[in-house]
Amino acid sequence: MKKFLPVAGLTLCLTGCLGYTIGPIKPSYLSDVHTIAIPTFKNETLIPRIEVLVTDTVIKQFQQDGTFKIGNEGNADAILKAEISRVSRLPARSLRENVLSTTEFNLVLRVRYKLVGRDGKTIGPPGDVQGTTSFFRTSDLGTTDDATSDTATDQRQALPLASQELAEHLVTQLSEGW
Repeated sequence: MKKFLPVAGLTLCLTGCLGYTIGPIKPSYLSDVHTIAIPTFKNETLIPRIEVLVTDTVIKQFQQDGTFKIGNEGNADAILKAEISRVSRLPARSLRENVLSTTEFNLVLRVRYKLVGRDGKTIGPPGDVQGTTSFFRTSDLGTTDDATSDTATDQRQALPLASQELAEHLVTQLSEGW
């Protein structure tokens, strides 16, 4: 009995670690994908040159994550095809004196994507991901005069933050499956 107790205790301790793995945990349908090519995303919005900002941010996030290597379309196991489908600006806060004047906005950046294999077939389900941030109108904060600042400029300055959050969600969906 005394010999059985340590063996039972060791077995019980080791069974608690059965679900753990070391290294990246890719979804099963991506087990053969090691290198991904990321061409410039398509821009379906009216905001110029946003596709380069979003694509660059996604590439940097994949490099930081390390689950997949970044390659060109000739040597990649899969190609990430994506399009920026929507950029929306929603009012979040207004002035107490004038409820029609918005001081803070929520910015939502949405991308649809699919992963395509070398044979041209879609790997896994297509996805939809979004990044959000909020920004203030600088003219309402008193930091600049109304002639030099407008909402579009403030929105343009907030786009990198929404793009970063979008890239984090996209890479998480592909590298971890959720």
